Amino acid sequence: MPEPFLSYLRVYEPLRAFDGPTGAPVREALRRGPVAAGDAGDRDRDRCLRVGLGTGKLPADTVDVLVTTARSGDTLVCPLDTRPRAAAALLAFLAEQPPVLRAAVLGGPESTARRDAEAALAEIGDGAAHVVTSAWTVPLPWFALVDPDARRLSLHGTRRVHWQVPIGTALARAERAEKTVRSGIGDDGPAEVLAETASWLARFDHDSVVELDYGGLVTFLDDDTLRGDSSAELVQDALQALQDGDGDVAQSCYEKLRDFWGAVAAHRGSG
Repeated sequence: MPEPFLSYLRVYEPLRAFDGPTGAPVREALRRGPVAAGDAGDRDRDRCLRVGLGTGKLPADTVDVLVTTARSGDTLVCPLDTRPRAAAALLAFLAEQPPVLRAAVLGGPESTARRDAEAALAEIGDGAAHVVTSAWTVPLPWFALVDPDARRLSLHGTRRVHWQVPIGTALARAERAEKTVRSGIGDDGPAEVLAETASWLARFDHDSVVELDYGGLVTFLDDDTLRGDSSAELVQDALQALQDGDGDVAQSCYEKLRDFWGAVAAHRGSG
């Protein structure tokens, strides 16, 4: 079965962020061994999608982690936070869907499902989930966080496209891009995504690393297309054009991005 068709924005924090009692599950996960980034989507599906909304029951509270290495050589850790993320998805489902559909999916009392989801979401306390996902596309504002030249492209074995950037750099870029977008095209859409992303990033340790990963979307992109992918460059060019007041160039960049990612999203109807 292919990896879920999701892209990912992840935060890896230094080990000191997981000191104390609340970090015990993360430390235990490290002792068991981390999950490979290419397997993270499958792990989410196995623990969340298959046992989650289909029964109204949340996955077990076992924590899985990804690891990476900082430029300093220190180990950085990204908990998958599958259980609280599933809880958030369940609460959104309960808030958005009609009673008949809620009853059909849950197979049990809605009050119980809601109570369990709220308790699971509270497990991360004042923190934030370390992983944000997007189905069938990469939100274009995410590309504002990365350096196009820092892309890591793997076409052998597990195919993967990802970037990593220090969180301070990513946060500054998000804030700067938000101002540019608000000034150039208004307060809705991309500006809101950038503001939400900046607010999310600000909640983590200042020595963290942010990762943008195409995840399972590489399924729909052949090797030549991945080599030629210029999405990050186009977003940067569009931001520069907005800053320069050149709406035509910004629109041209957007149209190229829309065509590229629209072709990926079009697989949704055939999947």
